[in-house]
Amino acid sequence: MNSREIGLKILMDIKLKGAYSNYAINKFLKDEMDVKDENLIRELVYGVVENCLYLDHIISKLSKVKIKKIQPAILEILRMGVYQIAFMEKIPDRAAVNEAVILSKKYGYKGASGFVNGVLRNFSRNKESLMMVEEKNPITYLSIMYSHPKWMVERWVDEYGYEFTEKLCRENNNKPRLNIRVNRLKTSREQLMDSLSDYGYMVYKTKYAKDGIIVDNPIRITEVKEFKLGHFTIQDESSMLVSQIANPKEDSLVLDLCSAPGGKSTHMGELMGNKGRIISRDIYDHKLDLVRENFGRLGIDIIEIEIFNALDLDKSMVGKVDYCILDAPCSGLGIIRRKPDIKWNRKEEDIRGLKEIQINILNIAKHYVRPGGTIIYSTCTIGREENVDVVNEFLKDNKEFRLSGFEDSVDSIENIDTVKDGYVQLFPHIHGTDGFFIARIQKKND
Repeated sequence: MNSREIGLKILMDIKLKGAYSNYAINKFLKDEMDVKDENLIRELVYGVVENCLYLDHIISKLSKVKIKKIQPAILEILRMGVYQIAFMEKIPDRAAVNEAVILSKKYGYKGASGFVNGVLRNFSRNKESLMMVEEKNPITYLSIMYSHPKWMVERWVDEYGYEFTEKLCRENNNKPRLNIRVNRLKTSREQLMDSLSDYGYMVYKTKYAKDGIIVDNPIRITEVKEFKLGHFTIQDESSMLVSQIANPKEDSLVLDLCSAPGGKSTHMGELMGNKGRIISRDIYDHKLDLVRENFGRLGIDIIEIEIFNALDLDKSMVGKVDYCILDAPCSGLGIIRRKPDIKWNRKEEDIRGLKEIQINILNIAKHYVRPGGTIIYSTCTIGREENVDVVNEFLKDNKEFRLSGFEDSVDSIENIDTVKDGYVQLFPHIHGTDGFFIARIQKKND
């Protein structure tokens, strides 16, 4: 199979089996695969998933058959073809058309190749005019142009305004830069940057996270010696800030309630100098395997792994914990750049149910922290309902807790003046990080 056929197989897995794009891609990619082929497959799959509403808008102008009536395999072939012609300048239009026709002969009905050939050749000839979105309704325009569900666009416009939402939607379709976190138990940020530069990687310091490095050309970075020796791990800058804002002391007791894949637990261990005790929990054992793998490689031996449901109260831990980390289950609308499937798998009604779960877990977490102890509440989403509203509701009902400013842990952040108030909301198009919310909640001393 060539790259486009593998891309088609992956897209069909996503469409028919509900597979997440990253898992579907990893299922088909082989270790011995050429880097160029691997990059083309990723570009095609993510490009189609990210832009499918826009691609369908173009196809609908060219096809007499309605989108819903087009055979699934042929629709994915058309989407890949339109994506290449519209967005991939290095691929000649004729190559995109010819490869699509070959695929349609193999996977389509009799006569499908003529249909595919006609649609794509017509698009190639009239590309500029057909790529225009002529839609007067502003919500519908953003929804089609940037391929986001209408309910999502409407929600963000109501909360943040039209211009903000357009920039956010546009950024959600861009590829995030890879961030790695230096393991300060084994090396320094400067030493690691020098080592990676020697390999030919383009590296820069992250803006807000003190242990972060941006890698602009991260091809096969997990194959370098320094990764295998545990000198760094892959983690977005926003997620690094959770532990940085917690600012744990050596010999502390940390409880990480929803820990997988372990980035925050291991970072806490590094910041504590591998001294103290960290209990890292999750409800699913297979997710905890990732935590085990990470702390073993990073050389942290103060982490204890436990299968536990964060919605259940562990009476043995009541009043003992110095730092309780709650990276709560959420809608994930802040990580669409990484997981574009979220746009199509998430429903608006999910958010109400998630808010209830978030408040319930917070009301469990409050029992664990000692007087003067800290809860770090975080999500990878961007709406008030799952973030500020959850924290405010919790504080209203629990007067023994207060927000605690963290100017001591994080330098100034653009367009944010709430650091001193104890919380921060990051946005992809403003801060270059995942969309992420972090609040530091402290239990008052008796």
